[in-house]
Amino acid sequence: MSSKGAPSNWDPILLISQIVSMQCLHYLTLAVLTPPLLAVFAEPVSLSWVGGAANIGMLMDWREMAGRPTAMARGSSVQGDDRWRSYTQWAWSGGERVAHGWSVDRWDGSIDPIRGWVIAACWIAACGADIYYLYTLIRRPRLILDFSLTLVFNHLVLTTYYSAALPTSLFFWAILLVGALISVVAAEQLCVKREMSEGLNVTAVQEEAEELIADELELGSMRRRD
Repeated sequence: MSSKGAPSNWDPILLISQIVSMQCLHYLTLAVLTPPLLAVFAEPVSLSWVGGAANIGMLMDWREMAGRPTAMARGSSVQGDDRWRSYTQWAWSGGERVAHGWSVDRWDGSIDPIRGWVIAACWIAACGADIYYLYTLIRRPRLILDFSLTLVFNHLVLTTYYSAALPTSLFFWAILLVGALISVVAAEQLCVKREMSEGLNVTAVQEEAEELIADELELGSMRRRD
């Protein structure tokens, strides 16, 4: 039974601020990496159809990583010469219109497989950056696993809400698992090494202090003898 005056390590404000900071830093890293890489490697026509490289769905919609359709097309016929008759379509994603004015003659609705691989690579890279964030913000080895799993859980909640569908892609789950494993293992190792280094430094300082005290006591006893 603990005493009434025992100090408590429970700090909800610090805990919440660390969770929010980790989540924001992770998405900030994704926001920096994903758009330029998609602009370089992804197929431009289909990318424009779903809102472009800077569309928030590239970060928050699990179907983009899984290579599944994310936009619902709505269209209307364009009247005119029979040779130019087609359908002008609008794409809706996440409840918003993300593209409009595309003709079915320009894009057949096929999914670009490269886009999912680019988003997956950006997620892994962001998990690599999380190692530094965990090492700097969380610091304690025993808390690394908890914060890493909390980050993944929060993303699952947000991506499910954004896409209005539970993630059912094995590729998506595998990327999240690999990313979390990289973050946990590397960050824990770094934090353990830092604690061991700090412990050795403290021990060395204590030994030096004890030697100084012993020397002073010895000098004092010698002076009394004189």
